[in-house]
Amino acid sequence: MFTSIKRFLIGRPLKSTALGEQKINKTKALAILSSDALSSVAYGPEQILIVLITVGAAAFWYSIPIAVGVLFLLTALILSYRQIIYAYPHGGGAYVVSKTNLGVNPGLIAGGSLLVDYILTVAVSVSAGTDAITSAFPALHDFNVEIAIVFVIFLTLLNLRGVTESASILAYPVYLFVLALFILIAVGIYKILTGDVSQSLHTPIGTPVAGISLFILLRAFASGSSALTGVEAISNAIPNFKEPAPVNAARTLMMMGALLAILFSGIVTLAYFYGIVPKAEVTVVSQIAEETFGRNFMYFFIQGTTALILILAANTGYSAFPLLAVNLAKDKFIPRMFLVRGDRLGYSNGIIILGLASILLIIAFHAETEHLIPLYAVGVFVPFTLSQSGMMVKWLREKPVGWVSKFIINTTGALISFIVTIMFFLTKFSQVWSILIFLPIIVLIFHRIKKHYDAVGDQLRLTTCEVSPDIKGNVMILPVAGMTHVVENSLKYAKSLNPDQIIAVYVAFEREDERKFEEKWNEWQPDVRLVTLHSHYRSILGPLTKFVDTVAHKAKEGDYQVTVVIPQFIPKKGWHNILHNQSSLLIRAYLLYKRDIVISTVPYHLKK
Repeated sequence: MFTSIKRFLIGRPLKSTALGEQKINKTKALAILSSDALSSVAYGPEQILIVLITVGAAAFWYSIPIAVGVLFLLTALILSYRQIIYAYPHGGGAYVVSKTNLGVNPGLIAGGSLLVDYILTVAVSVSAGTDAITSAFPALHDFNVEIAIVFVIFLTLLNLRGVTESASILAYPVYLFVLALFILIAVGIYKILTGDVSQSLHTPIGTPVAGISLFILLRAFASGSSALTGVEAISNAIPNFKEPAPVNAARTLMMMGALLAILFSGIVTLAYFYGIVPKAEVTVVSQIAEETFGRNFMYFFIQGTTALILILAANTGYSAFPLLAVNLAKDKFIPRMFLVRGDRLGYSNGIIILGLASILLIIAFHAETEHLIPLYAVGVFVPFTLSQSGMMVKWLREKPVGWVSKFIINTTGALISFIVTIMFFLTKFSQVWSILIFLPIIVLIFHRIKKHYDAVGDQLRLTTCEVSPDIKGNVMILPVAGMTHVVENSLKYAKSLNPDQIIAVYVAFEREDERKFEEKWNEWQPDVRLVTLHSHYRSILGPLTKFVDTVAHKAKEGDYQVTVVIPQFIPKKGWHNILHNQSSLLIRAYLLYKRDIVISTVPYHLKK
């Protein structure tokens, strides 16, 4: 039944030879890897206005120069990540750049930040998409968390079906969103140019505003820079591209940058001329669409595509998180299970872990985007800063032809990214302080995992000097609960191995049961030694493990091996297991951690 459900939801398994068919072209890559960055225009401009409204609506004209600053940073980041794609064509992005050029710990900080950031990408995108839906249908506002969780489950299942299939489905909503916003911006600008928008709605650019300060402007710039989240995703996901992968990735990155610049500047411009004031339950894009078209088909088309891309922007996380996890797992900093490909040739464990972590985050923050975005943005700009700094070190060290211009680009990107990071800590410390705790903890966990893998490797390697003692013979201990076919089957198996001795062990709770069992056993198996143990506290494990320890200690002195043979019957149907006490599983689980003991389970399959 499980296999049938899995096949229905995920699809038939693909052969390993079909891996090349799972690579994606530039058109699909732009949709699934740029959806996060493109969708951020739906809330990036809003974040600028939320800061400026603290001074007053008259300060909204500052959103124009702030937007220019954001576009300047975008240009620096796009050019920088284009260089990273060509310099590190196997993917890994900020993690690989930082680790290679700055050292292991900066690399782990970048990698850890990005792992958390991709979880936040899913949580923020789905939460923002849910906000867009409930803006159009206010009656649904109380069900934000439930709606968001349903969307995360849907995206997780879609990505488990494979990169190509998810890209084919998700490309349409992304391009519909781009089309919808182009129409919105074009119509909005046309109305502004033709005088349909009242001049009284906005304060003229350059108007003096009381209370404005450099600190507030930098704070608004930092908040608006949240629109640049997702820019790094393409550099992490280079292995997903068709050959030549670096060339296709670089072209996709440039196209994404151009689209993001146009959409972001368009929304900021319309918000300024319309005099849009940010509201708690209605998004800025929703207000602009209503002002431009009214509540007609086009309004709902824009709201629908905005909601879709905000939700599907989470797919950037699903595309980049597993590949980043692969790079960390290869370096032994996270569990090796992230290296395993699933039935559909995707890294299924990474996809599932991402989905579960995102759901927990949505529940913890009640799907409130405003509370998630600052933490999300800091998680992006820390790797931004480290990756730019890493590339600066690379150019200074290698000094290839034309390195000066590249160095200037990376220095600009690093400096602005650092300023944005500091501004987030200064202005939204209450929302981002947790990153100062969980990042060191994540790096410590990475090192502990690496230390574990290194220790395991040292102990398993045949070149080590550890010498195993010779085994002169074998003593078998057989726990028995009665005289049944299960025990008989296990005894036959034990005798077939010709051990030096077989000891059957029976744990009794009552003295009378102990006496009766000994009598029956001596009649049934007189050639097999029986040891009965009395349990004062009705525990099987306690007396049994003490006896096993005693025998093992004596056997070790004579270089004998102790093997515990555990009889176990297997019901015909899996659910029947809940009707039995599973004492054999408990005994095996406990004894697995005992040294110098071999455990052998002998199954007896029931036919009815």
